[in-house]
Amino acid sequence: MQDIERGTTVTFPDGTSRGSSTVVAAFPAGTRTGVVTDVTPFHPVDHTWPDHPADHGTVTVDGRRHEIVDCVIGAVEDGTDTVLLGRDIPVRRGAAGWHWLVVHLVDGPFPHRDGAGADLVVDGRRRAALSAGHTGCELVTLAINEAFAGRWRKEVPVDVLGNPDFDGQAITTSAIVPGGSVDTYRLGKSLRKKGFGTDGLAAALPEAAAAVTARLTGWVAEDARVWVDAPEPGLTDRRSWCCALGQGEVRVACGGTHVTSTGRLGAVAVTLDLSDDGTTLVARTTVSPAG
Repeated sequence: MQDIERGTTVTFPDGTSRGSSTVVAAFPAGTRTGVVTDVTPFHPVDHTWPDHPADHGTVTVDGRRHEIVDCVIGAVEDGTDTVLLGRDIPVRRGAAGWHWLVVHLVDGPFPHRDGAGADLVVDGRRRAALSAGHTGCELVTLAINEAFAGRWRKEVPVDVLGNPDFDGQAITTSAIVPGGSVDTYRLGKSLRKKGFGTDGLAAALPEAAAAVTARLTGWVAEDARVWVDAPEPGLTDRRSWCCALGQGEVRVACGGTHVTSTGRLGAVAVTLDLSDDGTTLVARTTVSPAG
């Protein structure tokens, strides 16, 4: 495999959705073929925290276009040449002693030599919808923290806006979907021991959801700049989601893709649903991206 020890350079953090590259490797991946290039604009799903789905699109080599139907993280341990994919990777992303790759999955054979030139194009409509969903998700966590700030009886870590970090304390899963997100929180004994009060929560949720939606609507009206700060271009290098809100610049560790301003989210709405036993809260966020 050519240059596999360099890992994959990624260009998606700055919004890039197409580019030319070189084929590093192609290998069987179940019923599909895994294709690795030295540079890619494709965002892969993260095996460690798979909240943001993969980009889809095409790769063209020697005049032949192949549909990229999925995109995952691959890892090769030092001293081996076996590429492990997604959940088969036994370590967290960025672990030392491993080389980290973006693996584009295509159906059928990939009859091209290593070193061949490749043109990569991301499905722009899917990218835009997921980017809007992820930006909305980052904002809604801050708004939920604010809405629940008065329910804490003890001091806990605060978020970047200075509110008790309910999201950081209670989140169990987060799923970005085209035009929105679904976040699930655990309201069990451990959270209550930390000082979060659940008394009367069910009755208060409609008002809380309205407050969260109103806060998001205000941030959309600001049309605040959004960007991803990526000091280094490697797949596993640290990246931050940044947003220049009127309350101050927000900076949160994040590896996803995003819109360029809050105004691009369009209309927003948030619902909050509590399970019958009161131990699980689900926040559903929808955005209607502006064209």
